Amino acid sequence: MTVDPNIWDRDSSDAHPGSSIAAGSDRRAGTVVLGASHWHVPLYRDAIGRRHRVLSVQDDNVATAEELAQVWGAPSTASVDSALDRDGIDLAYVFSPHHEMAAVTGKLIDRGIAFVVEKPAGVDLTQVTALADAARRAGVPATVALVQRNAPVETWLRQVGDIVYERLSFIAGPPGRYRENGNPWMLDPLRSGGGCLTNLGPHFVDLALRHIGNDVDVSVQLSRTLHHDTVEDHATLVLSNEGRESIVEVGYAFPGSPLKRYCSFSAAGTNGFASIDTNGSARFTDATGNTIEAILDVDSDPLYEKFVDNVADSLDTKFHGLPTLDEFVRSMAIIWSKTPQPRSRNE
Repeated sequence: MTVDPNIWDRDSSDAHPGSSIAAGSDRRAGTVVLGASHWHVPLYRDAIGRRHRVLSVQDDNVATAEELAQVWGAPSTASVDSALDRDGIDLAYVFSPHHEMAAVTGKLIDRGIAFVVEKPAGVDLTQVTALADAARRAGVPATVALVQRNAPVETWLRQVGDIVYERLSFIAGPPGRYRENGNPWMLDPLRSGGGCLTNLGPHFVDLALRHIGNDVDVSVQLSRTLHHDTVEDHATLVLSNEGRESIVEVGYAFPGSPLKRYCSFSAAGTNGFASIDTNGSARFTDATGNTIEAILDVDSDPLYEKFVDNVADSLDTKFHGLPTLDEFVRSMAIIWSKTPQPRSRNE
């Protein structure tokens, strides 16, 4: 299918013939959800139902697709093609297993459907670079859920002015949870693209590049010594740019617990020093020595609802202001192109 590159320059009411935006009193974008089993879907669910008109829900697990579809009063299917054959689709959310994302997003680009794709959008840099290039050539709007952008953590750290040194640490639960939540493919690096660095790292590599610039030297250490699983459970990156430095630490090293994760963040810059702890306690000390304190919500889960709001609000401007695929490629180039194979103490 040949995509008209000017399709998204028209008024949103005629972006797609017969679209839900143009067809009825419900002005919400007609939306399909692809990959209902993904563990992030519950974080999006309420906001998607509030901001979009769901036309179809897809998952290889028919029961999972049907259960979610009932929440939105939508039909369900195991077939991506069947989901995309619905009339009036304006938008798609792609939560498919990582090894299927390249094929799924390719179908969306062929049909000229704007989409949100969960990270990492594929299993290697070649796939994600090709995706970004294809979407750009076709003029199809796309964005990625890098939800830490402009969130409370980044806003607090930005008080230091030009960031010179920073440390971003985010340690989630053990890798075995993916066997329990219906996503065992996450522990197969050929299908997932990697472990904690591929899954958690994009958020914080993205912040590091925003804070110290894109032209960075990178040092990486990976390990799977704690759980001896097939994917790394801990990763440390040091990104440096002409004396500026960002240390990114991510892992599947926190025990299964209602606390969910450990996180801490700090930054030193031209205006002072800022820090944030797991419990949300935050401090900023300015260059004159004065300190202010606050309690922040550092839970990343609520950020996905805000992201859906931003998607809905920016659909008619091609997701202006949201992360682009080209920006995402820069982060994944660091994660995939400059990382050694994970090592275990028993190897």
